Amino acid sequence: MTTYIVLINWTELGAKNVRESPKRLDAAKKLLGEMGGSFKSFYLTMGEFDMVAIVEAPDDAVLARFALLLSSGGNVKTRTMKAFPEFAYREIISSLG
Repeated sequence: MTTYIVLINWTELGAKNVRESPKRLDAAKKLLGEMGGSFKSFYLTMGEFDMVAIVEAPDDAVLARFALLLSSGGNVKTRTMKAFPEFAYREIISSLG
């Protein structure tokens, strides 16, 4: 499984309906699970982003579909980063020679 960091902001619509946000999170967790992935952690944050999720998915295409489906609901906008765990980081750096 590949790990991704998903940075999330509410849209104007999402902020207006913020009380429904926990239900939307539950639906997002279910959707990603049905796609073969999972949420590892989720945070409400202060600052540039409203929420941050650490998720796993089988591949980039699955995560891309998931992010597009989330955004198509109109409540959030996402920015996604592929994350390399420490062992992969060490392998990448050691391969530099």
